[in-house]
Amino acid sequence: MFYVEVSGLTKRYDATTVFEDIQLGLKKGEFATLLGPSGCGKSTLLRCLAGLTAADHGQIRVEGQDITHLAPQKRGIGMVFQSYALFPNMTVAENIAFGLKMQRRQPEEMVRRVTEAIRLVELSNKEHHYPHELSGGQRQRVALARALVVEPRILLLDEPLSALDARIRRSLREEIRDIQSRLGLTTVFVTHDQEEALTLSDRIFVMNQGRIVQEGSAETVYTQPATEFVARFMGSYNLLAPAEAKRLLGLELKGHLAIRPESIHLSEPGHSYPAHLGVPLTATIRQHQLLGNIIRYHVEAQGTTLLIDHLNRSADDLLPSGAQIALLIDRQQMREVH
Repeated sequence: MFYVEVSGLTKRYDATTVFEDIQLGLKKGEFATLLGPSGCGKSTLLRCLAGLTAADHGQIRVEGQDITHLAPQKRGIGMVFQSYALFPNMTVAENIAFGLKMQRRQPEEMVRRVTEAIRLVELSNKEHHYPHELSGGQRQRVALARALVVEPRILLLDEPLSALDARIRRSLREEIRDIQSRLGLTTVFVTHDQEEALTLSDRIFVMNQGRIVQEGSAETVYTQPATEFVARFMGSYNLLAPAEAKRLLGLELKGHLAIRPESIHLSEPGHSYPAHLGVPLTATIRQHQLLGNIIRYHVEAQGTTLLIDHLNRSADDLLPSGAQIALLIDRQQMREVH
């Protein structure tokens, strides 16, 4: 039995359907991500879970309790918004304590829990600062502490890192995952960033046009996309049309052939390769992109452009545009999608 169960949830605004017949279940302590492009309905779904937006149909249950029509403050849910939503005229401690005041907690308990929350998000000595005196990452920590201090049953995170620069975003997402794991807190995270979803999630729900089109572990969603949309959205998959798959690999397909860039290898003279890598294909390098430890080559093979991710071992190994190469494609890693 799932800790959180959503069944048949539907939301419409007049003639516009935001999402329809959403079915999902979350285990206690699970970190789940709603992943999808802007406008697919993931943030509205999160607001329906929080009770900030009313669903038109369907049911939400937590620990067997129907909370579909409960007021937000009675659901036991903490939420962190993309915009932080801090009160500018309140200090860090006062912002964090706000939810406890709404619950009419005793002053001694409020002081204790605010102190614990501040320590948890590593904001000690910032208690008396105001939001405008903090960095973006610190403000996001305040918003997280405010959600955690009320000891929610579920934590909802609506693209909480999108306004931060890349370095702070990577650091803070690791901290969020660490806190979530230590507390064993059931968490739903909304993002359109594939890297965030793959890094953080126990399970990913991929959404498109108001529907969940695939769910599974990060590894499953990345390596086994269920549809052409998921393959395109999850990164830099090579998607070959049936005619291209026939011309390059001799495969008769009805759908597209999805091949990850790291599943295409550069054949080196004198090396032996397992049979599942197939027969080498002749190709020409058109350009490259340096992605840190990875070099992404754009190559052309029999009129088809392919992306290849190659480990950046040394600057001396960089292959120039126009170079003729031989490719080996791992047939065990290919997948037909529709």
